[in-house]
Amino acid sequence: MVQAYILIQTEVGRAARVASDISGVDGVVQVDDVTGPYDVIVRAQAQDVDSLGRLVIARIQRLDGITRTLTCPIVNLES
Repeated sequence: MVQAYILIQTEVGRAARVASDISGVDGVVQVDDVTGPYDVIVRAQAQDVDSLGRLVIARIQRLDGITRTLTCPIVNLES
């Protein structure tokens, strides 16, 4: 299982609607409206990196109101 944070910039005034729309996408674990350079932060999971990429490109980036995304895969360093 691969997890990532997806940092999202939205059109002005669209953050709450984007967050609501994303919360219904399969693979999305958590959605938060935030302030700063990004408007919404999503935690998502998928079976592998390829599936995660398809989730971001096919399901999230196509939602109305999103202008930019940055995907940050979570790295678990176990010793």
